[in-house]
Amino acid sequence: MPTKEKGLDDLFYDTLRDIYYAERKILKALPKMARGASSTELKAAFDKHREQTEGHVERLQQVFEILGKRAQGKTCPAIDGILEEGEEILEDFKGTAAGDAGLISAAQAVEHYEITRYGTLRRWAEIMKMPEAAKLFAATLAEEETTDKALTMLADSKANREALAA
Repeated sequence: MPTKEKGLDDLFYDTLRDIYYAERKILKALPKMARGASSTELKAAFDKHREQTEGHVERLQQVFEILGKRAQGKTCPAIDGILEEGEEILEDFKGTAAGDAGLISAAQAVEHYEITRYGTLRRWAEIMKMPEAAKLFAATLAEEETTDKALTMLADSKANREALAA
């Protein structure tokens, strides 16, 4: 008996499981990043994003409900690698003027990964006629883009200049 060819619905579900895993890993990493930040503004940005990430996980759980499936992650080597690089920056630059600049760059690598995933999932949900899921993804995508811009502003206003001056 031939196996069914995998389609967009399979890809959508795989990607949903991937970002669910990623968001839960990010949730665990953010407190450590906040502790490693020197500036109070960066600590606050990481704390705020941790709160937002809890909401992202809840929205993803709602999408699993829409699909009638149990919320379950799928190991994501990409986010594991990005977070591992962030850990290295945290260890190698802790307490240095470049530390916050490095943490911001690591956080933006995470944001950019999330932006690509949520943009793709939103589009797929739209063409698969899942307007509620598309709306949930769009809300998270907007928050991720805002966080990315806020991180750029922190880098430009302080962290990069301090790292350069050291």
